[in-house]
Amino acid sequence: MPLNSVKLFRKSLSYLLILIIVLLSDSCVCLKNAGQSSESEGNFPSLNDEPFLNGFSVYFTQPDNSSSGTFRGGPDLDLVKCIDGAKVSVDVALLKLNLWSVRDALIDANRRGISVRVVIDSDHMDEKEIQELTETGIPVLGDQRERLMHHKFVVVDRNDVWTGSMNLTVSDVYRNNNNLIQITSPDLAKNFTTEFEEMFIANRFGDESLANTPYPIVYVNGVRIENCFSPDDGCGSWIVSLIDNAQKSIYFLTFSFTSDEIANAMIRGAKRGVLISGVFDKSQYHQNQGTEFDKLDAAGLDVRLSENEHSMHHKVIIIDSRIVITGSYNFTYSAENWNDENLLIIYSPEIAGLYQEEYQKIYRLTNKKKP
Repeated sequence: MPLNSVKLFRKSLSYLLILIIVLLSDSCVCLKNAGQSSESEGNFPSLNDEPFLNGFSVYFTQPDNSSSGTFRGGPDLDLVKCIDGAKVSVDVALLKLNLWSVRDALIDANRRGISVRVVIDSDHMDEKEIQELTETGIPVLGDQRERLMHHKFVVVDRNDVWTGSMNLTVSDVYRNNNNLIQITSPDLAKNFTTEFEEMFIANRFGDESLANTPYPIVYVNGVRIENCFSPDDGCGSWIVSLIDNAQKSIYFLTFSFTSDEIANAMIRGAKRGVLISGVFDKSQYHQNQGTEFDKLDAAGLDVRLSENEHSMHHKVIIIDSRIVITGSYNFTYSAENWNDENLLIIYSPEIAGLYQEEYQKIYRLTNKKKP
């Protein structure tokens, strides 16, 4: 190869390497922060030490950890790091928010010139932290309706999605059992941004929502994810179909469970030999009209009540140790027909294993069927 050609090749290669480094540094701010353990706040060495799997990071709260009383160092820590690294935008849709770490991160991002937008359920607009957001110029929209804007998600730079069962509140992060998952995917982020802007820009909530999810199925490093929003996408039928196709086992953790359709699908599964076991939140068992606990118990399914004195707030189903259903969606008529909700179905034995470990941990603390 002529000398000039060699020099040109090397120069082009150098430019290419620089471009790759820049692109990686821009797109992986959350990835580098997610899953890292931090002992600097609240002496919480294990709370954030969750496995990082190929574009995913999974977190579970630890209300039984003695350090939870410090209200520091929980799953919010890595979310805050991700917000701190935002370069363009942060969109937040939550039932409620009173966690000061997230409040401070959103205010700091706004002051850096990052676009910060928030949708909140109107019943919680008077929280001190929400008022502080609005006072610094962050636009906050309430749903202004009786039904719940029940989402729990954050989208950073239209690239990283954080969702699960966890409201960004002191109780949900430090007292209640919850899960949080971070997924890096521009396509999945597009879904959540579309849902966000349907509320924030078009002011469409609940039964006015549009069935306009851009990518109902996405792949992240080979992992299939199905993504639906309620009430427009009919998430309940997706869940029933998965349960009806279960072959070996179904484990579930539920805060509120009043869906006859889902309960009946579980009973059908048990009749064909599928192992089914679940934990209900104790307070909701006593408060819910139409809870499915007694129905499942009478059908011979292994159902228990959580011993958490606060709330077992998960909304999780694990199927055949390889599929995880999670999100803001309780297994209820309200979630299916009235509330604004999100749901992820993740096909990954590795991620399912993490959620199954959480199930087993909570189940072990449950030693009776009824109070």
